[in-house]
Amino acid sequence: MQFSLIIPTLNEAGNIDPLLTHIFSLDNLGNQFEVIIVDDGSTDGTPDEIRKWQNTHNVRLIERHAKPDLTASILDGTAAAKYEVIAVMDADLSHPPERLAALIQPVLDNTYDITVGSRYIAGGDTVGWPFYRLWLSRAGGWLARSICDVNDATSGFFAFRKELIKNITENARGYKILLELLMTGREQLRVKEIPIHFHNRLHGTSKLSLSHHLVYLQQLITLAGGTVSFYTASRFAMVGFLGVFIDVLIFQWLTGQGISLATAHISSFIAAASFNYMLNNKWSFRQHHSGHLRWGQFYRFLIVGIFAMLLRGAVLAWLVYTWNIPTEWAIFPAIIATAVVNYLGSAFYVFPRTQPAVSTDTRWRIAAIGIVCFVTLLRLVYMSVAQLIPDEAYYWQYAQHMDLSFFDHPPMVAWLIWLGTALAGQNEFGVRIGAFLSGLIAMAYLYAFARNLYDKSTAMRAALLLATVPFGFAAGLAMTPDAPLIAAWAATLYYMERALLANQSRAWLGVGIAFGLGILSKYTLGLIGIAALVFIILDSTARRWLLRPHPYVAVLIALILFSPVIIWNMENDWASFLFQTHRVGKVHHEFATPKLMLQIAIMLTPVGLVAAILALYSVIRQISRKSLFIGIFTGIPLIVFLIASTSGPLRFHWTGPLWLALIPTMAWMIGQRNTLRNISGWLNTAWQPMITLSLLTYAFILHYVTLGIPGLPYQFLSEHYFWKETTAEVEKIAGEIGQATGETPVVVGMSKWSIASALAFYNNSHPALDIRSRNLFGEHAAMYSFWYPSESSINRPILLIGMKPQALEANTMIGDFEKMLINPGKINSRAIYRHDGVLLRTLYYRTAEGYRNNPASSPISTTTGIK
Repeated sequence: MQFSLIIPTLNEAGNIDPLLTHIFSLDNLGNQFEVIIVDDGSTDGTPDEIRKWQNTHNVRLIERHAKPDLTASILDGTAAAKYEVIAVMDADLSHPPERLAALIQPVLDNTYDITVGSRYIAGGDTVGWPFYRLWLSRAGGWLARSICDVNDATSGFFAFRKELIKNITENARGYKILLELLMTGREQLRVKEIPIHFHNRLHGTSKLSLSHHLVYLQQLITLAGGTVSFYTASRFAMVGFLGVFIDVLIFQWLTGQGISLATAHISSFIAAASFNYMLNNKWSFRQHHSGHLRWGQFYRFLIVGIFAMLLRGAVLAWLVYTWNIPTEWAIFPAIIATAVVNYLGSAFYVFPRTQPAVSTDTRWRIAAIGIVCFVTLLRLVYMSVAQLIPDEAYYWQYAQHMDLSFFDHPPMVAWLIWLGTALAGQNEFGVRIGAFLSGLIAMAYLYAFARNLYDKSTAMRAALLLATVPFGFAAGLAMTPDAPLIAAWAATLYYMERALLANQSRAWLGVGIAFGLGILSKYTLGLIGIAALVFIILDSTARRWLLRPHPYVAVLIALILFSPVIIWNMENDWASFLFQTHRVGKVHHEFATPKLMLQIAIMLTPVGLVAAILALYSVIRQISRKSLFIGIFTGIPLIVFLIASTSGPLRFHWTGPLWLALIPTMAWMIGQRNTLRNISGWLNTAWQPMITLSLLTYAFILHYVTLGIPGLPYQFLSEHYFWKETTAEVEKIAGEIGQATGETPVVVGMSKWSIASALAFYNNSHPALDIRSRNLFGEHAAMYSFWYPSESSINRPILLIGMKPQALEANTMIGDFEKMLINPGKINSRAIYRHDGVLLRTLYYRTAEGYRNNPASSPISTTTGIK
């Protein structure tokens, strides 16, 4: 074997003899290799020990007298090497010399460019390390895996072709040169990991310190394209402190003048951010940029600033409205909480590293990490301060009437809400925590699914797309049946791919569990079952599973998990199954396919729709089992929805989950430069502003419904939102009726279930109001028809609540309900204000002295005079 072995040393006198003795005793290395030991200024006699070997063996000593630096030592050793294959190992006996041959041979054979002795793959391990060292090493490797595809990127035992060293920058420093090598041409390099047993040193002391770890972290960030460093961070912090002074001063003055919280915090943020930009551009990041103001740079700064500002609004709302912290104190943690967003956004996006160039693939990886983290944080903060939408309140009512299943949906959403509220309380956070966790599970399974189909970079972009397309973002925030459905759909796809494409028999267990849980979430998941059957019939390899028990066991597991729904339907005359059949099968004689395409464009974004069409085209063109899998598991559900849309409109969100099978291909196309050429290039360019616009839209809407936007009234939410404040007003009206009549009224929400559910969730009066839905008047009201069957009569006052005044008029869709009321009064309205005086919406209500189911029955004596 012809190779050069480089061993950097620093005070390793006690290890030189045993190490070199071991190396030169190995028969499988031959005698055509050289050992170059680069000493970094040892003071314990290490050079003297090395010189003893120079006369008898092919050992060379290079003595450095500059500041000790592992990377510089290896670079010097490589420059002096006479062979084209270089191996590197430590001198502390931690790396096994007997693995040198296995490490070097793939590079000598030119089958790989770099080989890495890995502790963290099958067959490798670490022996004798204390827990904290092991934890730090694994953490460092895990962080590096975000930008490279090696499990042990912090290894000091590796081999490479000498020519690769020329790609490393001249100012490369630190103690992990392997990471530099891996990033010089990650997309083209052929890398292999060799398992090794790593042993803790027996002689001498470790050279690693906190400063080394900080240098490594900075090295990692720099290679990822960021300008994060102690230099920029310290200056950024100094500028930030000045900005905080301006921010707080303006905020306190505005709130002192009675200005709303939203206006005050946005105004003070804009003033402070503008000041910060000027100084950061001219001073903090000056070593990376010319310091001249540029419009493109200012645009990026503005984007990051808006993200940080909208996130800060959530923190302020959480502190002020949930924890009742005074606004003058709440501003400080809100500023601190968003400082990290500003700094990292500035380092990676506003003032990124430009030299040496960072690959497009790496920038997409970093974007995926940053955006997924931002979306997760955005959901986490807003989920506890944004009020429930009526749909969420309705499913919360499920959890208050726990059952095996329900009329219009399976029970999973109820079970998750019950568990969340049992742990976190009857509040928005408790209701939504199940959706938040489901969103994380969906991203994890989609990542694994995409990685199996393509590669790690594609998987990261797939998680990014799921986090940013509307149906994916909403499913991780709003607690509806779609949240667990999407998680189960992604999990089922993952296990289906493992079973049908990877031929893993144990994956069928996952298929059964994931499918069973998914069908407990929403019946729509049954379309995956149809797709799986079609794929098995069409694919000759998968067809073999029909003769094996595993698929049938999966079906049995799914049926067992689904059995609560079957039992509930048996006990209730198959009500849910009949309802869903009628729901899908009813004909409206309306061609709604154009409307369906518009819905898809909204659920995927317009760019996402174009990407989906191109991805389907790309899949159809390919002839492979993988393309057949993607085509079938996307196409079958899509065809079903397209056929259904020819006879009537579908629900807006129904098609969302079907795109999970295609998102990996959409993500794969982002990384292609030779697929569909001009269209592909346009698509890759269009995704960036589309993702930015989508995230800004989500953050803007959440800020709008929580704190408001100055100058933008709430007329868009006048019907369906702000039920917390509306319920307080309804309680007040009910109290007035109670004082006038001596009886607490029955509150009736004049909608199918929305009003009654929202009022029930936010009802805090004691005793709680008796809240019903419109089924009181003979109209079906989903589960309210089961929970509150119609009564023959009610001799208490009735308080009707409507989203619109028309809902309280006679001859509405409910019919002539006035005949069922005793002395109905006129339609009234009240303006609903937030505590700071902001107009939120209008409440419409109507009162009556009582209710009789049979209009022909004798009237009840009326003396209350309710109006």
